[in-house]
Amino acid sequence: MAHLQPFLHDLTGVFSAPVQAWSDPHGQIRRDGAQGIFCGDDRVISSTLLTVGGTEPDWVSTQVVSGQEIRFLSLVRVEGAGADPLVQLTRTRTATAQGVGERLRLDSALDAPLPVELACTLLADSTPMEKVKSGQEAGAPLALEALRWTWRTGDTVAHLDAGTADVTFEDGAVTLTWRLTVAAGGSADAGFTLHLHDAGAPMVAPAGRLLQVPQVRHTRDRRIGHLLTRSVSDLNGLRMAAADNPSATFLAAGAPWFFTMFGRDSLIAARMLLPLSTDLAGTTLRALAARQGAVSDPSSAEQPGKILHEVRRGTLQFEEGGTGIVLPPVYYGTIDATPLWIILLHDAWRAGLGDDVVLPLLDPLELALAWLRDFGDSDGDGFLEYLDTSGHGLANQGWKDSGDSIRWHDGSLADGPIALSEVQGYAYEAAMGGAALLEAFGRPGATAWRSYAASLAARFRQQFWCSDGAGSYPAIALDAQKRAVDGVTSNMGHLLGTGILTGEEEADVVARLLGPAMFSGYGIRTVSTTNGGYWPTRYHAGSVWSHDTGIIIGGMLRAGFVEAAAELANGLLDAAEGFDWRLPELFSGHAAADVERPVPYPASCRPQAWAAASAVPIAQALGAL
Repeated sequence: MAHLQPFLHDLTGVFSAPVQAWSDPHGQIRRDGAQGIFCGDDRVISSTLLTVGGTEPDWVSTQVVSGQEIRFLSLVRVEGAGADPLVQLTRTRTATAQGVGERLRLDSALDAPLPVELACTLLADSTPMEKVKSGQEAGAPLALEALRWTWRTGDTVAHLDAGTADVTFEDGAVTLTWRLTVAAGGSADAGFTLHLHDAGAPMVAPAGRLLQVPQVRHTRDRRIGHLLTRSVSDLNGLRMAAADNPSATFLAAGAPWFFTMFGRDSLIAARMLLPLSTDLAGTTLRALAARQGAVSDPSSAEQPGKILHEVRRGTLQFEEGGTGIVLPPVYYGTIDATPLWIILLHDAWRAGLGDDVVLPLLDPLELALAWLRDFGDSDGDGFLEYLDTSGHGLANQGWKDSGDSIRWHDGSLADGPIALSEVQGYAYEAAMGGAALLEAFGRPGATAWRSYAASLAARFRQQFWCSDGAGSYPAIALDAQKRAVDGVTSNMGHLLGTGILTGEEEADVVARLLGPAMFSGYGIRTVSTTNGGYWPTRYHAGSVWSHDTGIIIGGMLRAGFVEAAAELANGLLDAAEGFDWRLPELFSGHAAADVERPVPYPASCRPQAWAAASAVPIAQALGAL
């Protein structure tokens, strides 16, 4: 039987990188799908089942306090107590960077004392994240004989603090039992804490200050405050740092699958969050510069000056479209992280990042600029393109990195090397921003990089534009034969505000994006509904990605399309409300007019850094920031 990626849309979680815990909506962690307690790239507990008097309690409500705390309210039935439920169980689950805790509280309105037996049975696990993601069933539980154990190697240690519970071990399970008496009209408490430590993890909890919820200007739409509060809480749960540089905080890409450093994701999220923090931008830039490419290595896609794609504890192996993907622990297979690093440095400097932070990053800046010229353009045609030459890396290396994302309008797939349209916009903006930095800090090269940008814009105008019955628009990419791949996609929206388009061209892009084939009412679809490959729940060919629309909103604001940006922001805010204020990584492209609330993409990560960060451009577009 084929393995299928688990769905996530109906799970609840708490997060504090590198720790996360996923349960069913009622709070039980069952040995199923992606449920479990994780530390870094490993699932450490596969099941945590709570019973009261030998049966599961009757769940009634889930209250999300923050990204790090959630409460599950259940009722305990008592014979002879009448119709009203007079005994309540509150199960509070919290996550910290050191582990997961559960507090159990029984409250009674009965006239007499109530003896109660609480029991929680846990199964210890040691399943790598990629196996969980691929849908492989959990292996046999670890055979525990003590409350302290190792799950991967000697440097991965779990310690279960059982508090006042009686502890028994049987068939690989550990059961904690509390025999309590709840006083008449009173309460009783119990609980446990699972401490987790991975001494060999490349990424750890960071030092430094948490992000703060911004002060919102007066607005008639109070929903913006709800979205910002939830988003900032989630973003704080995604803060990480490298083990060898704990002061250089960045945002992990997302939970549960991408709880690690991702160049593109961390950079885009930090750029969106500049109105909240330039500090995060500075530490993100520094964290990625510390791992900037130094040599040419086809197996890892490393090149001098290049910014990495992702970092893992070990080699990552998975199947995609029948192809075996094998990524080394530090993998550089991304075409856009390097220009995005330059753009963030420029924008953070403009936003007030101190010279003391910028100056040490000028050498990495010059290396990154050189990569655009010497390595990003592999065939010398003047455009940045990618092609996996290792045979086991990612086939597509832009943000739409699934194997079937680059499509012609008829739905067929384009052949690589691929030169993505938005990457040319990033390169233009990076060259101009880099030139400004070089000039401001007295370094040579500004004139050459402005000339590079002008030539790139001219070539882009000649080769990327297509037309159909609705007018002209930028292609998603150039293919191996340098033909403009004519799929109508959201990629064109990333060009707004980069400077590579004229004002008239930007107006054409905005009009195309706001048409019903692209704007679902909740957000911008990844491809037009007229594309031969369109399907509302196809990962990169019909769905709506929160950050994609967020980037487009930001580009519209920079380009002066304020009303259009507000229209998109209102749609994405409606989507956020439908997802209880936690914008998912992506969701279905169903039209808002056809559904009562947005339809989930069932395997979507949440929280996702750049999705949560999209709350900021939403607030900006609606005048709240």
